[in-house]
Parts: sequence; C-alpha cells; structure tokens
Amino acid sequence: MNQMVKHSSEGTVPWPAEDAERYRAEGYWEDRPLGAWVHEAAQRFPDRTAVVDGADGTRMSYAELVDRADAAAERLLGLGLRRDDRVLVVLPNGWQFVVLTLACFRAGIIPVMALPAHRRYELRFLGNLAEARAIVAADEIKGFDYQELADELRPEVPTLEWTLVSGVPREGNVGLEELLRPGEDPAGARARLDAAAPAGTDPALFLLSGGTTGLPKLITRTHNDYAYNIRACSAVAGLTEDSVYLVSMPVSHNFPLACPGVLGALFLGARVVTLPSPNPARAFPVIAQEAVTITAVVPAVAQKWIEHQEEHRTDQLGTLQVLQVGGSRMPDELARRVRPVLGCTLQQVFGMAEGLINMTRLDDPEEVVCTTQGRPVSPADEIRIVDALLEDLPDGTPGAILTRGPYTPRGYYAAPEANAKSFEEGGWYASGDIVERRPDGNLIVQGRDKDMINRGGEKVSAEEIESLVYQIPGLSIVAAVSMPDPVLGEKVCLYAQMAGEDPLTLEQVQEHLKKAGVAAYKIPEKVVVVDEIPTTKVGKIDKKALRADIAQRMSLQA
Repeated sequence: MNQMVKHSSEGTVPWPAEDAERYRAEGYWEDRPLGAWVHEAAQRFPDRTAVVDGADGTRMSYAELVDRADAAAERLLGLGLRRDDRVLVVLPNGWQFVVLTLACFRAGIIPVMALPAHRRYELRFLGNLAEARAIVAADEIKGFDYQELADELRPEVPTLEWTLVSGVPREGNVGLEELLRPGEDPAGARARLDAAAPAGTDPALFLLSGGTTGLPKLITRTHNDYAYNIRACSAVAGLTEDSVYLVSMPVSHNFPLACPGVLGALFLGARVVTLPSPNPARAFPVIAQEAVTITAVVPAVAQKWIEHQEEHRTDQLGTLQVLQVGGSRMPDELARRVRPVLGCTLQQVFGMAEGLINMTRLDDPEEVVCTTQGRPVSPADEIRIVDALLEDLPDGTPGAILTRGPYTPRGYYAAPEANAKSFEEGGWYASGDIVERRPDGNLIVQGRDKDMINRGGEKVSAEEIESLVYQIPGLSIVAAVSMPDPVLGEKVCLYAQMAGEDPLTLEQVQEHLKKAGVAAYKIPEKVVVVDEIPTTKVGKIDKKALRADIAQRMSLQA
C-alpha cells in the first residue's frame, strides 16, 4: 500500500455503545453489508431486469449485476486497492456507476460520492481529505476532459495512484468497462468476497455535506446505518419488488441514491432506470417505455415537468405513481399542481445527507402533502425544535432543528472543528434548517440559519465563494447571497465594495472562478457593485439587507 496512506478509524465518530446496542436490539441495525442485500434480491429474481441504462440502452439482469459487481470487486483488489481504501467517484448516471458502487461495497472499498460537476478545486480537496487512491470518471462529458483533470490532480493528491475511465482510457489509465465485465467464476468470487465481507459498523461510503462554511465535509455512512436509511425510506415511499425507479438527478446525491433511490430498488428486486438528465422531452418517453412507477426530482425539475405536460398533454405518464420532490422547499402552489397535471401522488421529502429523512405519506390528505415537508421515516428518529439558547420550542413555533437517530451519524469524518459547530451535547446534529413542527408531527421548512445558497438543490457555501473572490485585486468587501430565481429557487449573487475606482464585472468574477477550477453551479450569475455594503449593529455584513435588496432589484426587472 502507498506509504502516504494513513487510513484510520480515528476520523470516524462512532455511535455511543449503548445507542448501538439499542439499535440492534430494536431491529434497526442488522449487521449485514450493503452488498448482501442486493445478492439476496438476485437470488430471488436472478433473471429479472435490475438496471436499464437509458443513455446507451444497456439492460442487465440481477444475476449479471451481481456477477459483474463481484468480478469488479476482485479486479479492484487485484489492482492493489485494499479494504478501507477510498476512491473518488465522479461518474454520471449510468450502469457503470451502479456496478462500480456495488463492487466497492463488496470489496470494502469506500466510494467518495463526488459530482460530475466538480472540478479541480473541489476534487483536490476531497481527494486529500479522504486520502483517495483512485479516481473514477468518464473520459469526457459535454466537452470536459476528465482524464486531463485526473492528470492535474495526481501531483496535488499524493495518494492518487489510479485513474479508472469510462470510455476510452489513455495510456496508463484503467478502462472501466473492462474492469466491470462479467467474471469467469461467479460462485467462487461470491464465496471469497462473502468470507472477507465488511462488518456492519464499517464505513460503506462517504457522502458530501452541503458545505455551509467552505468546502464540503465528508459524511461517513456505515453499512448498518445506510441499510436502515434505505429500508425505512422504501417502506414510506411504497417501494416494492414490482416498482420501476427512474434516477435522473445526479445519483451520487443521497436522495436519489438511498431515499429510497437506486439502492432501495435493488434491495427489493425492483428495476432501476438511469438517465443523465431529467429533461422532460427525454424523461417522459422513457417513463412510458419502461413503465416507471416512481422517481425523485428537485422543485425546479418538477416545475419544468408540469409546464411540459401542460403544453404537450402527453399520455406518457400513465404508469407514474409517485413523484418525490426534495432538495429544497417546494412552493405550495407548485405542489398543488402535481396531481392534477402529472396524474401522480406527490411525496415531499425533506432530509439531509447527514441522516434524518422526512416524508409526507402516500395516503396523507392533500393539504398535508401540499403544504408540509413530511415527518420522520423512522420511529427511532429523535427531533427537537429549539431557540438560539437550545431551549425546546412548542409546536407551531419556528426554530432550529436538532436530530439524532439510527441513521444520523454523530460526526463528520476527520473534522473536529466542524463537529464542534454542527453537533450539540448528546450527539444532536444541527443542520441549520429552520422548521415549524405542526401538532400532527409534520414539518414545515421555513429557511436556514446558516449562510447557504440552494441553487436547484445544489448547496453553495457563500463563505467559500467569498474567499475565492477576495483573490481578485481591488476589492474591499464582498458578500455572496442568494437571489430569487423562478426556476431554480435561488442563484448566487455577489455584492462588492471596491477599494479603488476600478469596477468589478461579472465576467471578471466568472473567469477567475473558472480558472480556480470551481464547479459551474457555484459561480455567481450577477454582480452588484455598491458604494458601501451594509453592516449590522455589531459590524457584521448585513446579508438579510442584501437579500432584500437583490429581491427588490429582481422584482423591478421582472
């Protein structure tokens, strides 16, 4: 193993022993690795279609899926990767993502669920934090060269040894399709991997936090807690072995991966259909062709689907039973249009990659479905709504949400400072969301108490953008804030107070951030230069005033 790799359990914060014992006793944790759940489904339904790739037409049975995954797991180990090694996964939606992820679960290798939108800036940070030994990516997406990006990362992430490429690998890189090909000894591979299977308490994958105070943090999800996350969400979403789940959101997000998502479908023996984009002109025919019954989108996509259906009045959504919507608060008026226009049941989802998932129920009254963001999926989820002094508030009073439970980890990976800020005494996770709890237990999301911009479900840290923009000469003060957008909900707006007379242009900011290798969704789409940025009485930048100002400017332009 590369001598620079120092993987240790010290970076992972375990649940207290008494809580772990209780979660086992009450049946939430079953001490089974994630791969075992999919193998069990494959035993029941070997010939059933497991995965359909809507981009290239690949269709894969359950028997072939687990065969490929086990063979790939052994090939990853044959390369020199070892149990507990981490790999950066930067793949788009497709069968390769599904097989590779299962292969990692089987081998005990930990995938770091990055996004295809991430660039050098984010991947360098994640690679070093996780001590990644490999990066897995497409060769090219929309003209962007990921193999070149991987070459740039190698000297900056000393632990990186391998680049695995979906598509045509360049010299020295590993072809992903070759690595994911079927094996020659499925029974033998399964027996060998079963004998060395990860423990339920072992890390299964790293998800990414929303990153309110800079770059994302790594969220360790164990085989035990993630399996329960998946099973609890599947039950509330009404997922069964006869379901057909469409994933068109980036599958490395927790929502489409495990709430119940792709993994929920594969646990049960249902069919997964992948698409690289939720564009309705592409998605609707696939829904009809594959008889899709359930899918998950963000509010901006739901709006596009509703508008497309109202304009075209297609008959392609007849099989769609459930539309899950999450990632950001769905406007009530938009929620009310889902059933009459799309003909399916809306399920609002409010949750976090750090754990807690809330959902409206499929049999809830329309008023609950359209005006709330649901209630916890598990009876073991604990929730408190508190004021600034962490005093509990009565139902009907907005406050900050604190939570803990069998699938909410007790800390970020190797991030003691972030843990001190985000986890309160007793292991309560403070997400930064402001919610109101109704007497019936359903939550209404009111906003956030952290400096976060939610661009169509992708979370952008204002602090991260500000720190990068300050590198541009001539600036005195900058402040990134959210500005309203009718489609995405929010976009990034940058306010700037100059030190001299030279102005700051949007083009300057965008070019600077692109050169820094920042993901495109984080780049500001408006710059406002002001004589003086307002401050509060204690001298802090008054972002509330700036958000009100940009909202007024946008309304005047409308």
